Amino acid sequence: MQRALICRGALLVQQVTLKSSLTTQISSVLVPRSYRAMSSLTVPAPASLLLPLKVPYRLMLGPGPSNVPPRILSAGGRPIIGHMHKEMFEIMDDIKKGIQYAFQTKNELTMAISGSGHAAMEAALYNAVERGETVLMGVNGIWGERAADISERMGADAKRIVKPPGECFTLQEIEQALSKHKPVLFFITHGESSTGIAHPLDGLGALCHKYNCLLLVDSVASLGGAPIYMDKQEIDILYSGSQKVLNAPPGTAPISFSERAKQKIFSRKTKPVSFYLDMGWLANYWGCDGKPRVYHHTGPVSGFFALRESLAILAEQGLENNWKHHQEMALYLHQGLEKLGLKLFVKDKNLRLPTVTTIAVPEGYDWRDITAYIMKNYSMEITGGLGPSVGMVLRVGLMGYNCTKANADLVLQALGDALQHCHKSKV
Repeated sequence: MQRALICRGALLVQQVTLKSSLTTQISSVLVPRSYRAMSSLTVPAPASLLLPLKVPYRLMLGPGPSNVPPRILSAGGRPIIGHMHKEMFEIMDDIKKGIQYAFQTKNELTMAISGSGHAAMEAALYNAVERGETVLMGVNGIWGERAADISERMGADAKRIVKPPGECFTLQEIEQALSKHKPVLFFITHGESSTGIAHPLDGLGALCHKYNCLLLVDSVASLGGAPIYMDKQEIDILYSGSQKVLNAPPGTAPISFSERAKQKIFSRKTKPVSFYLDMGWLANYWGCDGKPRVYHHTGPVSGFFALRESLAILAEQGLENNWKHHQEMALYLHQGLEKLGLKLFVKDKNLRLPTVTTIAVPEGYDWRDITAYIMKNYSMEITGGLGPSVGMVLRVGLMGYNCTKANADLVLQALGDALQHCHKSKV
C-alpha cells in the first residue's frame, strides 16, 4: 500500500514536471528571442500595483463626501451596460425625474452632468454667459470666488459683492449691485459649506428678473437637507452634487435650466467654450430636445446607477421629511456643542446651514491638532475651514445616511476628547 502511494506520488510529480516543461517550451516558441533577451519597456510595473488595494474605513463627518450606504454601493456595482442602450436611457430618464423632484421644478432641461459639482458650475456659466458679458457674483465664502474665477477665465467681466464669512446679503444690497452693474447673471450659493451659511433665496429670483438678469444658485451642500423650490423661487439655473446629502459617490452633478435660461443659452452668438459641457449636445444626450439621441460622450454608467438609487431613496423618504430630519439633527448637534463650551461660527440661528455646521476654532487651539487627533483616535473626518474660513472654523457634516443622533453624539464625544488631549497655547 505504501509503495503504491509512493509510486502514485512520483507519477504526479512527473506529470506536473512534464506540463511545466511543455509550457516553458511552448512559451519559448511563441515569444520572440528579442523579447526574451531584453524587454523593450523602460518603465517597470509599479510594485504598489502588484499588491491588493487597501482602503481604510472612515466615518465621513466633514463637509463631504459623505459615506455611501450599502444600497447605493450595491447599485453602483451592477454590471455595466452601454451608455447608448435603451435601458441606460430609461435609467437616465428616472434620474431626470428624481432631480426634478429634488429641485421642485418642471423644467424640461434637467439632467446630471458627468463630473463633480465644479463641472456643473462650469456648465452653468459656460452655457449662460458669453465673452465680454457682465456677471455679478455674491461672494461670502469660497464658492462665489470660484464662480468669479471661472467667469473671468472665459472672458466675462465678473463683478463682486462681498461679505465676510458667516454673513449674507440683503435684497437691498443685491438690488443696488444689479442696478449699478446690469449683469446678465447673478450667482449666489444657497449652502455655503465653507462658512456654514444657508443663504435666503425668497424674492431673489423676482428681483433678478426685474433687472433682466438670470439667477444662478449653487445647492451642492444644501440639496435634500434644506428647503429649496426652484420654480416657486424663480431660480433660473440650479445645480448640486451627488456626494453630500444624496450619499452617492462623487462624479455626477444634477443641474436644471428654466425657460428663461434656455432662451438665452440657445440664442447665443458664439459656441460655449467647452464642447464637453455644451448644453446643445447634452440636451440631446439626456432626451431634453425631443430628437433621437446621438453620441456625445461616454457617461459614467456606474455613477448613474448610484445616482438613480440615491434619488430613489430621497423619493421614498420624502423631501419634506428629509428637510425636517436634517434641521432636527442640526439643532441637536448645536445644543451639544454649546454644552461643550464651543461657539457656533454663524451667529444668526436662522442662517445656519443644517447639513454643515461651522464651529469657531476654540481660543488657544490649533484646528489641525483637533482634526488630526479625531482622525487618529476615532477614524472620523471633520475638517477645518476652506478658502476665507481657513483657521477660523471646524466643519462637521451630518448629511443623508450620516445624519443620525448616534453620529452627532460621536462627534460631541470626539471633540470633547480632543479638547482635553490637544495642546492648548498659553499665549
